[in-house]
Amino acid sequence: MLRLVAAFILLISSIGISAAEPSKDFTLASNQGANLRLAEQRGEVIMLNFWASWCGPCRQEMPLLDQLHERYSAAGFQVWGVNVDAHRSDAEKLLGKIPVDFPILFDSNSEVSKMYGIDAMPSTVFIDRDGNVRHIHKGYRDGDEAAYKKIIKELIRE
Repeated sequence: MLRLVAAFILLISSIGISAAEPSKDFTLASNQGANLRLAEQRGEVIMLNFWASWCGPCRQEMPLLDQLHERYSAAGFQVWGVNVDAHRSDAEKLLGKIPVDFPILFDSNSEVSKMYGIDAMPSTVFIDRDGNVRHIHKGYRDGDEAAYKKIIKELIRE
């Protein structure tokens, strides 16, 4: 049996499919008042979007993320924007120009982005209802929202 499992893992890794990895828990301050803790969201599909106010593609993506949040929130989906600016005021200034309804969390020391290995802005991490990281998307280009919708629908149906 052990050989069969090892052979299966080898096969999966050779074709580029990886097993789900448990998400790393964190608690961050939110622009909506209370601190938010990831582990308390089990049962929901979570899209963590790491962004910075100085990032052009991040600013372009924000309204699209807000639309996804609005469209799929009733089905158990949440968008959390994780801002990595050193100063919260930089993020709040941008949010004054590009308001969103989803919660914005402040990771000014980049502790959470380091936990998730984030090395590009924006980066998006999709977490399933069981709290497992299922997909990571780095960067943003026009049209990426179609891939986001596909992943969201897949995770909501599970």
